[in-house]
Amino acid sequence: MKLIKILIATLGFIYALSAQAGFYIANGVLYEGNGHAFKMRGINHAHTWFTYQLDHALDGIAATGANTVRVVLSNGHRWNKNNADDVANVIQQAKKRHLIAVLEVHDTTGFGEEGSAASLDSAAGYWIEMKDKLVGQEDYVIINLGNEPIGNNVDSSVWINGTMNAIKRLRDAGFTHTLMVDAPNWGQDWKQIMLNNAQFVFNADPLRNTIFSVHMYQVYGDYNAVNNYITSFLNKGLALLVGEFGAGHQGSEVAEDAIMERAETLNLGYIGWSWSGNSSENAELDIVNNWDNNSFSPWGNTLVNGVNGIRATSTPATIFTCGYQCN
Repeated sequence: MKLIKILIATLGFIYALSAQAGFYIANGVLYEGNGHAFKMRGINHAHTWFTYQLDHALDGIAATGANTVRVVLSNGHRWNKNNADDVANVIQQAKKRHLIAVLEVHDTTGFGEEGSAASLDSAAGYWIEMKDKLVGQEDYVIINLGNEPIGNNVDSSVWINGTMNAIKRLRDAGFTHTLMVDAPNWGQDWKQIMLNNAQFVFNADPLRNTIFSVHMYQVYGDYNAVNNYITSFLNKGLALLVGEFGAGHQGSEVAEDAIMERAETLNLGYIGWSWSGNSSENAELDIVNNWDNNSFSPWGNTLVNGVNGIRATSTPATIFTCGYQCN
């Protein structure tokens, strides 16, 4: 009888671990499956346009001490589709370098204003198509439904309903991953549509496992703009990160020091845009010059080596260091 009780207890323990395996959100905080809080310190990589740079870029990103890489993918709507084998390889190469992979469909950028953009429903279909490569990777992968999925001057219901429906489709398909939701208004949420409706979206997720991402560019040109948005969002008790930001954008200043200080002080994640390969008009956003992993731009030097930069504030995901045996 004692042996049976031990077996039952052991099986219960194993079941509990499997039930909570993977990232999850609790009380506005992102946790690893083993219960350790995880603060993203990451870098974006434009994979879908530079697939041949994957290994080289990930080597450089990992060498900064980053614990996360956000990877640009395409579902084929606007650019060459990243197939299932490619997605599986991205995940494997990120894991090899102890990087958590945030995977995003970039084709949705500016939907409703950008005529060639894909809908969030289209992005959800892509994730479902990739399901076999994603299920089982919940400890290592966060699914970012779609990049900057709504443009400007689009009715708020397009973002609200599109996001909730995409979440529902993935949950109905059996995904338990943490899902990341980008803000409308090209990610910057200057109309505060995400800020004012995030609770409805979060409640629409039956697993309550959704984190919200704001992209901070020229709308966030001073400390007050950065602080007011972040604190207003956190006061709702929801999980937030800065999924993209830079030191300048399209000729306007961005308060990158404030973004990084507020993120560190308030335990938010941040992911800088982007390793290399930006167009000439956005060249100031390149973190390294011409794919040279040893040549940081001024922005890259701030992001990596600043007071609140990646080297000073990043901690590896414990899934890579002690797994589910962490104390």
